[in-house]
Amino acid sequence: MRRATGDTLDASTLHALLKLRAEVFIAEQQSPWLDIDGRDLDPSTIHFWLPDGAPGSGPGRDVVATVRLTAEGPGLARIGRVCAAPSARGQGLIGLLMAAALDELGERACLLEAQSHLEPMYAKYGFAREGDEFVEDGIPHVPMRRPARD
Repeated sequence: MRRATGDTLDASTLHALLKLRAEVFIAEQQSPWLDIDGRDLDPSTIHFWLPDGAPGSGPGRDVVATVRLTAEGPGLARIGRVCAAPSARGQGLIGLLMAAALDELGERACLLEAQSHLEPMYAKYGFAREGDEFVEDGIPHVPMRRPARD
């Protein structure tokens, strides 16, 4: 598993992260949206990813799974850009990345916008629905929150 803050990402890693996200969110899900939101290179953003051949493999040029953690204000963070390449699904890779992101959170509360069919998966990590379902880029989503830990 790899981890880097936005300000320490090298160009080839950023390219690999954006390539995977475009393959999953734009090409596979046929959802044309502006993924590049200005937060990927922010020093407070933390990227977690697994290179091809992961876990525990060498550097790898391709990324097979990724999760992004962003700061949303005092005591609050957001998990987003959660995806895995089709060839890497069903191997528990997202679980590894989610565990790393949640460990990084510490006691902070966390938000995410889950695709509705993935709500049960995120519930396993302590997230609960917080609001009504909405459609974003043609895909139903639900807002979720994991409360701060005491």
